[in-house]
Amino acid sequence: MASQESRGQTNPIFKDYLPGSSDIPEQNKPVEPTSLWKQTSHTHNLPPGLEYLNQLDRIIIHQQVELLEAILGTETSSKYEIKNHLGQRVYFAIEENDCFDRNLCSPIRSFTIRIADNTGREVIRVIRPLRCNSCWFPCFLQELEVQSPPGTTAGYVVQNWDPFLPKFTIQNQSKEDVLKIIGPYATCGCFEDVDFEVKALNEMTTIGKISKYWSGFVNNVFTNTANFGIQVPVDLDVRMKAVMIGACFLIDLMFFENSLDGL
Repeated sequence: MASQESRGQTNPIFKDYLPGSSDIPEQNKPVEPTSLWKQTSHTHNLPPGLEYLNQLDRIIIHQQVELLEAILGTETSSKYEIKNHLGQRVYFAIEENDCFDRNLCSPIRSFTIRIADNTGREVIRVIRPLRCNSCWFPCFLQELEVQSPPGTTAGYVVQNWDPFLPKFTIQNQSKEDVLKIIGPYATCGCFEDVDFEVKALNEMTTIGKISKYWSGFVNNVFTNTANFGIQVPVDLDVRMKAVMIGACFLIDLMFFENSLDGL
């Protein structure tokens, strides 16, 4: 599935598109921290396959229902459709791991998720190693790597220790902190959506959110199907948008993998 296109090739409709403002600081004005996450590259310098993310400020992730899993209660490899706000499929994703990981290590299982565009070209790879999922082991918390193109790091999602709140840091390819994700005290989501806020590094300014949508009693209680929405600034760097998709997968497994997640 590896691409045989060169990085310099882009769709002509994106040729002159440059999202966001220039963000050039004045002589005596300090550089704002938002410059870390805003798009600064022209589309011909972007990872191949991510050009379309330039246009998006909302991304929908829909997990496909596995009939065998719903009937037998066994874990099967997850499959997802990634859509725009109009419901049009942009990418599709398939989780790769073995039966042992899925059924015995389910919420903390290691995996590789391959994300391909509508031509079947793999454009994003999400890699999660087997790590701890308990606040009692703060030195071995969750960490996830997102690659785009596959083999080239785009960024990381790193869990932060906190006794009360789910907290994560979004890092770029150089492991520099870029954004924070902070979840609610309770993630059970009793008949309502659950929001994880995307914040600036000072944790004071909210710039977006990752939401677990309540999908109805039958879906939430009797299957593990997940529906998520990502809302971010349109001029967020496309690599960070790819990392947000990886963060969504991590949040799903950590907090909503159990079939009774809606109660």
